[in-house]
Amino acid sequence: MSPFFTIFATQHQAKIRMKIQQEKIDRLRELLARPEQRIVIVSHTNPDGDAIGSSLAWAEVLRTMGHRVTSIVPNRYPYFLDWMPGIGEVVVFKTDVEGQATQAIAGADLIFCLDFNAISRLEILSDTLAANTSARRVLIDHHLSPDGQFDLSFSYPESSSTCFLVYCIVEALCGTDAITRRMAELLYVGMMTDTGNFAFSFLTPELFRAVAVLVEKGLHIPEIHNSVYNAYTEGRARLFGYAINRKMELIEEGTVAYMSLLESEMRKFQFQQGDSEGFVNYALTIKKVKMSAMFLAHRKFIRVSLRSRGDVDVNLFARTYFNGGGHKNAAGGKSFVSMRETIEHYIRSVREFAEQGHLG
Repeated sequence: MSPFFTIFATQHQAKIRMKIQQEKIDRLRELLARPEQRIVIVSHTNPDGDAIGSSLAWAEVLRTMGHRVTSIVPNRYPYFLDWMPGIGEVVVFKTDVEGQATQAIAGADLIFCLDFNAISRLEILSDTLAANTSARRVLIDHHLSPDGQFDLSFSYPESSSTCFLVYCIVEALCGTDAITRRMAELLYVGMMTDTGNFAFSFLTPELFRAVAVLVEKGLHIPEIHNSVYNAYTEGRARLFGYAINRKMELIEEGTVAYMSLLESEMRKFQFQQGDSEGFVNYALTIKKVKMSAMFLAHRKFIRVSLRSRGDVDVNLFARTYFNGGGHKNAAGGKSFVSMRETIEHYIRSVREFAEQGHLG
């Protein structure tokens, strides 16, 4: 997830320290010991800055070890990430007419799964990945409740981003001297976007020490911030205004918000992948709002994005009512009924969630 304009709670987070077990690093070193392995890196559907940044940075590390690496995502990444170093090397499965992704997965010795906790998060890529039963699978992720389909798992929900987790693994595996300026730029994107520009989510001293190391590599923070947050289209700006003015609704005495966008509405504003990024967070700038939802219509389903602050657990809400999950303050799911029915289900679910005492 790459939130924008968020005000998630950070209480007690500075006390949380992430410690990667040495035995996992040793096991990873063993897996990578044989040279010139065919390695695939995959990340989740609708890849964001953390997914792309961690995948490309980790690919750089593996290539310096002499491995052949292919990075694959299920569908297109947002256009405002087009500038990222090495992004042209990423294979987009949905538009891969030459079958490069399928061939790479079929022949892989190792498959790294970055920034998702279950193979199902790959959606259209899931079956292709499942077809390779011989490659070892390694998870590097910071979401709650990973499934058991991995041979080695670096699952650290206390990490603010997968990019920070990759940084920690590189530090333990190779030392920070192995980090180049190019890697630093990639890793910083994920650290920045998954913390709402360092405004929430496990803002530990270790995170800022990592950022200091990245800056020492020649990182230019204002340039990266501008490339990610100030590179939208006019259509996106107008869509945002429309969504806030016409589509935002408040319920539960103004403590819960939701917005919805139909495909026809998005087409009016020349919608592109990533244009709705951050919309769901904006309602949390309203003082009373504790929880926000965004319903985005797709051809076969409605994507549900959920955000909250404080002790309101949208991971629990998503798992209970929308067959989804994520983090305590940022989660998502899907709905396979109409937009009207989805919103009605959300309103009923919020009421039940409140009655159970989960909204404070």
